[in-house]
Amino acid sequence: MVLLGHIQDAIEGNRIRVTDRAVEEAHAEGLALSEICFSALHGETIEDYPDAKPYPACLIYGATPDGEPVHSVWAYNEISRWVALITVYRPDPRRWVNWRKRRR
Repeated sequence: MVLLGHIQDAIEGNRIRVTDRAVEEAHAEGLALSEICFSALHGETIEDYPDAKPYPACLIYGATPDGEPVHSVWAYNEISRWVALITVYRPDPRRWVNWRKRRR
């Protein structure tokens, strides 16, 4: 299980790697890295992916400084204490309940 505090500490310490996919998705969604980091720093874990490779990951729900919802997937390397932003998107209200739970 990835602890949100570890991810937030890494973000605050600027120990961040960003995947190409995350760069592409952020651009497509019109999100700046600063907005994504803000949302994670003030967000909450809504799904855990403990078996993700190469590092455990989690889905964080947060909001931009303007209050727009953001979902971001972060992986945490326990040894180096770095995080990787795997992907990011603006959640679709048709697929999410209160931005926190997937609709069936």
